[in-house]
Amino acid sequence: MSSKYEMAGVSLNSGYESIERIRKHIESTKSEGFNGDIGGFGGLFELFRYRYDKPVLVSGTDGVGTKLLLAIEHDRLDSIGIDLVAMCVNDILTCGADPLFFLDYIAVEKNHPERIERIVSSIAEGCRIGHLSLIGGETAEMPGLYEKDHFDLAGFAVGAVENEKMIDPDRLEEGNVLIGIPSSGIHSNGYSLVRKIIRDARIDVTKTFGESSILDVLLEPTRIYVDIVNRLKKKVDIRAMAHITGGGYYENLLRLVKDKPLGIELDLKDVQVPEIFSLLMKEGDITEDEMYHIFNMGIGFVVAVGLNESSAALEIIRDTYPSACVIGSISEKRGIRIR
Repeated sequence: MSSKYEMAGVSLNSGYESIERIRKHIESTKSEGFNGDIGGFGGLFELFRYRYDKPVLVSGTDGVGTKLLLAIEHDRLDSIGIDLVAMCVNDILTCGADPLFFLDYIAVEKNHPERIERIVSSIAEGCRIGHLSLIGGETAEMPGLYEKDHFDLAGFAVGAVENEKMIDPDRLEEGNVLIGIPSSGIHSNGYSLVRKIIRDARIDVTKTFGESSILDVLLEPTRIYVDIVNRLKKKVDIRAMAHITGGGYYENLLRLVKDKPLGIELDLKDVQVPEIFSLLMKEGDITEDEMYHIFNMGIGFVVAVGLNESSAALEIIRDTYPSACVIGSISEKRGIRIR
């Protein structure tokens, strides 16, 4: 072992202990394509075990953002990895991809093996929910780059879809219906503003809020939509999908129409907006329009289908998410309008 490296703030022993601690969590995510063991220079996955004729690989990468700071401050690390997986896998779902595998990157000020285990355990939980194999990752100990006991997370998800079954928004047409699938709360965007509101308004996050605390609501993990999208793909012709993350409705829904001569008409009267958004809006003195530019406002994922299939699609979704609802339609007028 290197005593000089220890003096510089990096513990090789802690790194080895972390690997042993997380091994069982990684093994719990093994799928048919998982090949090999952790500790190698690369993660291995056998795509040939899946029955694709002309597979297109779809990848996505993301982090958790400043939601991490709330989790670190209150030592609530047991679900933050679910957010990490969700932010990556929900993105690749929009192309129609079947999630296959995931890699993580954990950068820490100091390697505390028990903390690493808690983080990786939650990442593995996210992978189990999203049906991905956690085939590898990296933990980097970097004293001096992060504040004491702070860390950052990044993730990378890969899926596959048959070339002819890719979901391409180019198939959107005027009159297509947009169905909103509920979020589990704020998810993992907008937390720089959330934390500023908490700080400026001196909000006690341990205060009871509904059936839990404000902190519980703020740290509710991002919902993973793999199962419901899989059910929809088998039953209806999905024209397009959107993951509602940073930029809210305006940025993410406009990605569907891009530069096409189409627009989006939204009617959100049936959306059940979680109370946490009302609290943030009031305490932060934020206009309703600005809220829709920042947050998901109760809808985490949107599916576009033809008018003739909208009832069937809504019935399938409501079997899991009863508060799902039609939130609008595609129009021939460019831009996005909320009424």
